[in-house]
Amino acid sequence: MIVDKTKKGSIRKAFGNTLAELGEQYENIVVMDADLACSTQTKMFADKFPERFFDSGIAEQDMIATAAGLASEGKIPFVSSFAMFATGRTYDQIRNAVCYSDLNVKIVGTHGGITVGEDGATHQALEDIAIMREIPHMTVIVPADCKECEEAIRYAAFHKGPMYIRISRCNVPDIFDDKYHFNLHKAVIVEEGNDLTLFTNGETLSEAILASQELRKDGISVRVVNVPVIKPLDIKTVIDCAKTSKFVLTVENHSTIGGLGSAICEALSGHYPTKVYRIGIHDEFGQSGKSDELVEYYGLDSKALVKRIKTMYANETKNKEK
Repeated sequence: MIVDKTKKGSIRKAFGNTLAELGEQYENIVVMDADLACSTQTKMFADKFPERFFDSGIAEQDMIATAAGLASEGKIPFVSSFAMFATGRTYDQIRNAVCYSDLNVKIVGTHGGITVGEDGATHQALEDIAIMREIPHMTVIVPADCKECEEAIRYAAFHKGPMYIRISRCNVPDIFDDKYHFNLHKAVIVEEGNDLTLFTNGETLSEAILASQELRKDGISVRVVNVPVIKPLDIKTVIDCAKTSKFVLTVENHSTIGGLGSAICEALSGHYPTKVYRIGIHDEFGQSGKSDELVEYYGLDSKALVKRIKTMYANETKNKEK
């Protein structure tokens, strides 16, 4: 898998473009935003279909409640805001108005994780996946690049039921080509390896691939698995990979509590208990800074991953030799 970090695309624009294209095909798609249409890129849909676009202003709770009403009348509402506001301010409405009634509302949270950057802790959603995955009926997806985002949004338009899709603010390297097909029920092995398995998704996937390729030079074979769908989790792939690994590692641009790492641990504890290391944000708030600096600071870049995995691998090897 080739990853070129010098060539990046806007995953938000991929979302906006795809939404506008879907609007041409399906008249029952409506879009709502909370005074952030330029940032979330839902403005692309608004420019084409102003009669089907509704700006709720800074009233995210009203936006979700209205979307629930539209869904109950047969519309397919896509609602969008920063991930922090789309999930944190609206939990009650998502749980009781959308998910309890299993309504067909698609929530797209942009600006997820620490890569929001300079806006700082108040805008950096590090808990959104945990919040969404614990609600019954909710599907949770974290695309890694523009192609996967396009595929996920198209899938969402046809999928019946509540869905949360989380995308980043920053541009991301292209990973998948036009042959890639999004499968709600399948994680994707992007790098083969038999020493350990690394599960990840979102913008940390490119860093994990680069780390795996660097570690291969030192004789450490790392299988990298892209897990775009956290709920429903592809438990079979998780177990199969764990069975052929010395240990398991998860990497995510999210709190290590309640996110991908927790989902992997829950799956393995019930089916194949094994050692799992979790890399992410450890029970703390983010801070202001450039996105690349924050990724490095929190140890989510490829160089930091290489260093940490070498240490983990050495410790595991020593423990098994005793």
